[in-house]
Amino acid sequence: MFARRRWRGVGILAAQLADAALGDPVRGHPVAGFGWCAAALEKLTYRDTRAAGALYTGVLLGGLAVAGALIERGARGPGLAAATASATWAALGGTTLGRTGDRLADLLAAGDIDGARALLPSLCGRDPSALDTDGLARAALESVAENTSDAHVAPLLWAAVGGVPGVMVYRGVNTLDAMIGHRSPRYARFGWAAARLDDIANYLPARVGGALVVVCAPLVGGSPAGALRAWRRDAARHPSPNAGVVEATFAGALGVRLGGPTQYHHELEIRPTLGDGRIPGIGDLRRAVRLSRAVQAAAAVVAIGLTAVGRSGRRACPRR
Repeated sequence: MFARRRWRGVGILAAQLADAALGDPVRGHPVAGFGWCAAALEKLTYRDTRAAGALYTGVLLGGLAVAGALIERGARGPGLAAATASATWAALGGTTLGRTGDRLADLLAAGDIDGARALLPSLCGRDPSALDTDGLARAALESVAENTSDAHVAPLLWAAVGGVPGVMVYRGVNTLDAMIGHRSPRYARFGWAAARLDDIANYLPARVGGALVVVCAPLVGGSPAGALRAWRRDAARHPSPNAGVVEATFAGALGVRLGGPTQYHHELEIRPTLGDGRIPGIGDLRRAVRLSRAVQAAAAVVAIGLTAVGRSGRRACPRR
């Protein structure tokens, strides 16, 4: 008989296969529903203070935690696997990330700059209006690197260690960070709690993701040594304690240079350089997508492995 953690592993495997085959749910995406609820609640509760933002964030995440715990508590055996698969699939975004990266590379290769600019917001919050081909390729590559961890490695690991409530709360944290966690005038204080929670939730997954980039680099003709060197030398200089790890390792593995002036809609950031290679081009973006897919698959193996070595709940020495 499978222990609960083993059924959780079955669910994670099913979610990985569903994401690889189907990508994100086309209609009725639970994350979109959560985003709608979050936006509606923000209209009622917004105040330009950290306390208001923390209360808002706590209410939303507390609701997810309770819902996830109730779902998992009522599930047994194959039902637990199905619940884990559903929650984890809804949280994963790796396949859609790769497809979008490939599509943007195709547009750039065809010389369709306007089309690439229109697609870029699907990957990141940059202002694409002033970006040329190189700028669009760099922005897309950085987003593929960061979201390999945020949208795939982290959900898998949280599903492995926290089950249905763990992956649901993680996806809620990540969604709130995307909605209100940036440093715009409106959200600098209100989004503070969401941004800090996202940093905490992604701290270990980003480092697992960085390690997997090092391991998987040879699969795309990349350099494990270069990835490690960039991680040690450059990652800590990035304004994000987590994005810096995966972006630096991608840069070092692929032999490109990331960072520099980064234009968002609300401000211009001058980011430090990550890696010491060439300015990334279309071919480098395609390699980044392939590396991302390899890391996603490796992360699934790690997550399933974590459930396999978990305690079964049986006593080592049965009572006499």
